[in-house]
Amino acid sequence: MSRTSNRADGDIVQDFLSVADLLEEPQLAKLYAYLAREEATVRDVMDDLDLAQGTAYSYVNRLVDAGVVDVTDDEQPRRYAAREIDLTVTTTAGDREYTITPALIDAVGRRKTDVDIDTYMDRHGVAGLATALTYAVARERGEVTHRLMAEELDISPLAAELILQALRPVVHEHYEISEDVRHDTEEGVNV
Repeated sequence: MSRTSNRADGDIVQDFLSVADLLEEPQLAKLYAYLAREEATVRDVMDDLDLAQGTAYSYVNRLVDAGVVDVTDDEQPRRYAAREIDLTVTTTAGDREYTITPALIDAVGRRKTDVDIDTYMDRHGVAGLATALTYAVARERGEVTHRLMAEELDISPLAAELILQALRPVVHEHYEISEDVRHDTEEGVNV
């Protein structure tokens, strides 16, 4: 769902509002992330995400109506898959630019099950989590340390380390990380 400036403004605004729903509701974000990993039926959603039937149908229908999930097979049982999201938002405060990607939505979806992500989002919001995710990718690639992140974002080194560790599974699911760099980082050697 990558959008460019040649799209009608109404389409771009609708896309933003749809993605905003994902970022506001961790359960929807979790479902989107699940459907981004694999095509599934509502029964699969119920079983794998431990959702009641009514809730699963409601959530899937909301995501289809929002345009972030497609029906991939109209035969019964219907199958669903997430559409790729790549939406860049520029804020007026500080002219910061954030890109909303499946990885960020996945991180938001983990908020209810990961206390470190939840705490970080309470303190820094979705924009702060987007920034932390950028550092987490760089950290896993051996490009930065938690201390550098802490210094640049004016947070404690402990807070930086906690969020980097919490985001590590998200990074490894959504980004290519070299085994050599990963091993060096785990050994405490940052390239």
